[in-house]
Amino acid sequence: MIRNFAELELDPNLLLAIEEMGYDRPTQIQAEAIPQALAGRDVLASAPTGTGKTAAFVLPALQFLQDFPRRKPGPARVLILTPTRELAMQVADQARALAKHTKLNIFTITGGVQYQEHADILAKTQDIVVATPGRLMEYIESERFDCRAIESLILDEADRMLDMGFGPTVDRLSSECRWRKQTMLFSATLEGKGVEGFTADLLKDPAQIEAEPSRRERKKIAQWYHRADNMEHKLELLKKIITEQAERSIVFLKTRERLGELRAELERAQIPCAWIQGEMPQDRRNNAISRFRDGTVNVLLATDVAARGIDLPDVSHVINYDMPRGADVYLHRIGRTARAGKKGNAVSIVEAHDQPMIKRVERYIGEEIKERFIKELRPKHRKPVFKKKNKKKEDKKKVAAKSKKKVAKKK
Repeated sequence: MIRNFAELELDPNLLLAIEEMGYDRPTQIQAEAIPQALAGRDVLASAPTGTGKTAAFVLPALQFLQDFPRRKPGPARVLILTPTRELAMQVADQARALAKHTKLNIFTITGGVQYQEHADILAKTQDIVVATPGRLMEYIESERFDCRAIESLILDEADRMLDMGFGPTVDRLSSECRWRKQTMLFSATLEGKGVEGFTADLLKDPAQIEAEPSRRERKKIAQWYHRADNMEHKLELLKKIITEQAERSIVFLKTRERLGELRAELERAQIPCAWIQGEMPQDRRNNAISRFRDGTVNVLLATDVAARGIDLPDVSHVINYDMPRGADVYLHRIGRTARAGKKGNAVSIVEAHDQPMIKRVERYIGEEIKERFIKELRPKHRKPVFKKKNKKKEDKKKVAAKSKKKVAKKK
């Protein structure tokens, strides 16, 4: 097991930058992906947010550019694709911090930027370009971006790119970069659409890596839940938590409609908040995130689609106002707090019908989530008990149903 970054045989100037950023030891995804990438293999990795995946693909790319320096000025040699502009900016910022002691040039090409700004970038020597697929494809079609020099293609949040309909564009970009030596694909999950939505020839014999947030990382997050009798009770619990317990909270909701309702309730209670949701104009999203980042507001309401990939510092509380549809999504949500070695809190406000989901989450993360009470807002109803299904009875029913089908077929 790799215990520190020095064991990864990285360039001293990269190790210095890592040290200055305060990272002491590699996360699981970094310890497993970096050696494979440095060996030149394609990488197929699943890594939830908060596991340090950006450094897992940026460090090998930087090391490659150091090992094989360019001989003359020219276009980008490493292309990183991300689904959104915010994520592209975050990845580029982290890459610049890690490349601080090198002379490498790192640029972003995304939507929402004037053409002239990009024209200036494209006229310079680029080493790494972080781009969103749609805008980059425009420049390739108009012959303003040259893919022939790309030696490494990296896809971050590949599953989300598929959700956003970028699959065909990414496949086209892949064929444009057909002279590359290496491909790395990072996705929140390797199941279902995570990877299968892309053509099979994107990766060649990849090293497969699946990383979960480590127990040690999760231990930094205190998790508990409050029971709510009804929607009014739920709202009162939330107001109490965000005004008296939390410093900076992200509140998760299932849908845009639910977000709109809660936003109106908080406005009525004169609790300032920002919000992000799917299909929101880019400038409004950026404005909401900036307001939360700079502390103008300390409550950010978000749907899961909108919050994917956004890295926000100093979030003290993640609040599940609506429980997510799956235990893996719960893990993604709570990964927004306790970042960069800090401690954090994950609070769920559950109604009776949410109780089975708490149990599912407990099974998934392998630990108990305790119930807590706020003295003046204790629930009046008893905790619901859901009986376990009798497996033997179920199995007997299935066998009986199968034999009935067989009999019917014979007839």
